Amino acid sequence: MKPTLWFTLYMLAEMAACSRTIKVSTKYLAEKVGYSQQTASRHLIELEKKRLIERTAGVEGCLIKITKSGVAELKKVYSGLRSAIESEYPPSIILEGEVFTGLGEGAYYVGQEGYRKQFIEKLGFEPYPGTLNLKLTTDYDLKARADIVTYPSLEIDGFKNEMRNFGPVKCYRVRINNKIEGAVIFALRSHYNTSVVEIIAPVYLRDRLRLKNGNKVRVEVLISKFP
Repeated sequence: MKPTLWFTLYMLAEMAACSRTIKVSTKYLAEKVGYSQQTASRHLIELEKKRLIERTAGVEGCLIKITKSGVAELKKVYSGLRSAIESEYPPSIILEGEVFTGLGEGAYYVGQEGYRKQFIEKLGFEPYPGTLNLKLTTDYDLKARADIVTYPSLEIDGFKNEMRNFGPVKCYRVRINNKIEGAVIFALRSHYNTSVVEIIAPVYLRDRLRLKNGNKVRVEVLISKFP
């Protein structure tokens, strides 16, 4: 639902429309929400179509009652706001970095069976064999990256095969360019410094997002989103 439409529903709730039928004119509602009378009228029509309110039009105004669905919509936003304000951890942190060609080791490590099985089990997807490498270039993004690793993560355990030891990895779910779900991985032993982040996803991100070296990529790290 559009934020402006939700705000109109909220203002109706402030006028007690959750608990009783209220009488309100579009002129008065427009003054309350700070929109034009035409916009307020359109919002009431849209809310009624979405079955978030019951409305009976009259000469002196409308009789309006917020439905159970409307109350549920208000509670959903209230719950989200409460979590964002009161939670010990932020819901998400945004990073932005530039695509670059890495050392080519991502496919080797992601493809290790000891890691691959845990990615499937704990992240819910089988990663494309490789990582998207992003270079953080601003002080803000470097600070955000340092903050992220202080929050609880999904832990990928280290393991040993006949050749060598593989260290543990911290994972956080991410949304890449607001389009594709994946994960950012932080290896405790890495060839990169802290200005680099590595992203895994169930698809080849360079191809799916048409990325080239130097392109900016926006990554929303979902701090509290666990399986």
